[in-house]
Amino acid sequence: MEQPVGRRGTRTIDVMTAIRAKVASRALGPDDRLPSIRAFAKTMGVSPSTVVEAYDRLAAEGLIRAKQGSGFYVSASALPPLVLAEKLPPTERAVDPFWVSRQSLDADSAALKPGCGWLPPDWMPHEALRRALRAIARADNAVLSDYGSTRGSFTLRRLLMGRFAEEGIELSPDQLLLTASGTQAVDLICRFLLRPGDAVLVDDPCYFNFRALLRAHQVKIASVPYTPSGPDIASFEAILAAERPRLYLTNSALHNPTGATLTAQAAHRLLNAAAAHDLTIVEDDIFADFEPEPSVRLAALDGLNSVIRIGSFSKTLSASVRCGYIAARPDWISDLLDLQVATSFGGPSPLATELIASVLSSGSYRKHMEELRRRLARVRRETAGKLQHIGIEPWLMPRGGFYLWCRLPDGCNSADMARASLADNVVLAPGNVFSASQTAASFMRFNVAQCDDPIVIDVLQRTIGKSCPSNC
Repeated sequence: MEQPVGRRGTRTIDVMTAIRAKVASRALGPDDRLPSIRAFAKTMGVSPSTVVEAYDRLAAEGLIRAKQGSGFYVSASALPPLVLAEKLPPTERAVDPFWVSRQSLDADSAALKPGCGWLPPDWMPHEALRRALRAIARADNAVLSDYGSTRGSFTLRRLLMGRFAEEGIELSPDQLLLTASGTQAVDLICRFLLRPGDAVLVDDPCYFNFRALLRAHQVKIASVPYTPSGPDIASFEAILAAERPRLYLTNSALHNPTGATLTAQAAHRLLNAAAAHDLTIVEDDIFADFEPEPSVRLAALDGLNSVIRIGSFSKTLSASVRCGYIAARPDWISDLLDLQVATSFGGPSPLATELIASVLSSGSYRKHMEELRRRLARVRRETAGKLQHIGIEPWLMPRGGFYLWCRLPDGCNSADMARASLADNVVLAPGNVFSASQTAASFMRFNVAQCDDPIVIDVLQRTIGKSCPSNC
């Protein structure tokens, strides 16, 4: 039955508001077809004439357009650009994942960067890279000028398959895909498995660019507290039941930012809970080679059934020569391959993949990693001691890697300290950029390989004195 005119006007506004919300959240994108008039009338509990009026008004506004005999579609110009961060000066912007990324990536060469996520240039295997570059310069012209194949270098994939076999994971060639970077690997998986509004679970704290990337995909972020042995399993199970997340993104080995290592007991309970709730896990294994001895891996326990393994070489070899990988079920790899072709036309650069394969296959890589592990063990101890001397306490001492997740003195706010330190050209990584629940204001992540300059400790001590009420 048709509503009275006044009520219909209100219901028309309700329908228009619902469509605007779908467009604003990107549940409906440019050129997407709107629900049919009868179907949306049923969904909204209104008459078809109310939907007709709402669609006509939205078409007059330019938000949607009608196609004769086909229906209504979102206009190509309906969506504004997706803005992920405030356009403010560095000292005024919110200290969020984008703030830290910009400060670290755009800092001048004289800046000190204890908050960044990579090793200093003089820690990397430059001679091995130069030898590989000289060899590539003599390679076939196709390596220097052609697009990469859709799956990426066979040589590098074969090396990776051998490394997986050492973990007890027997991969077939159709289960491995090379990508332009580890970040692109996560992005492709998100494009493949997620839709706007889906829930995704992350650790709290977690790698801050997980949060930044998920924001770009317009999903709902849920978080689970992280403990020294892995995610809090009771909380994990409760969140799965309440939020029904589609994905869980995590590091198993040398967790970023905490440096913790997942235990076998926690891994088994985590996988059982995931199986009960049809949860897909993305295991980022980028820090594996920094471990003194291998720890448990979700992908190995699961057999790449509901776990996707990703990784890259930017932390161990070069952030300039980038390449990542995805190991997953063959049917998923096939679809991810098509997505990579659609978004970047082909696999990663042949120059990058052949260079990485050359270094990995040489004895120099093993020696390089042995030396890195020894050097990092020493500077972890030294840096922890220096930080403790000024009242900054490591949450735990990691088995390997280059991060220390630390608690600041009482009353200190890490975001305030990070802003203040910019005046001294020191870039820090405050705790809440890693925390979806914003409960890590009293924490900070330190890259021990970037803390050797005495100025870093001097700036921290001075900033603590100025910024922390309990130290005034």
